[in-house]
Amino acid sequence: MKHTMVILGAAALLTAAPAMAGFKLIPAGQPQLLRKSSLTVTPTIPWNRLGARLGRNAEAWTLDGHSLNDLIFYTAIPAGKTLFREVDKKNKPLPKFDPKMLAPDIAALFESSYRIAGSTSLFSIDSIEPATFAGKPGFRFSYSFTVQDEEVRRAGEATGAVINGQLYMITFEAPKIHYFDRNIEDYRALVATAKVG
Repeated sequence: MKHTMVILGAAALLTAAPAMAGFKLIPAGQPQLLRKSSLTVTPTIPWNRLGARLGRNAEAWTLDGHSLNDLIFYTAIPAGKTLFREVDKKNKPLPKFDPKMLAPDIAALFESSYRIAGSTSLFSIDSIEPATFAGKPGFRFSYSFTVQDEEVRRAGEATGAVINGQLYMITFEAPKIHYFDRNIEDYRALVATAKVG
């Protein structure tokens, strides 16, 4: 169960742990190069980087703890790879990224990945629109979901683009009550600083 939660991007793993446990402080105002990529962001407020890896090309940050406000980076996902680590490759393989995917396809890839990894049917893509990401034409979509065996409804927003045939995407998710509205603008400010290369 904990493995599934980690894959869902910190959607409840170690909920009771203090925000700093297993985390590294990411200070505000300093450019940060994301692991295994050429994506750089400059946070406008301090975040905490999760020590556990979500996958080969994904990492998570949070402000107050896993289930309260989660920032997930999907960086340089190449063709034929999944967004995060497989849970059960033999029986429930995760969908793979294709550089020819359009924004609705990427949103569907994201939704399917969450449904399979989290064994949840309570997930919806609420809107999709064009956006700029790292100076390139990209997409933004909003989503909402409930983690299996929980009652807390979560809201999320994803922004990204396919750059040089690879997927770059940053998502923010938090409980709809209080935390999402409190930090969505911090997420958007960080996304506005994204640079690739």
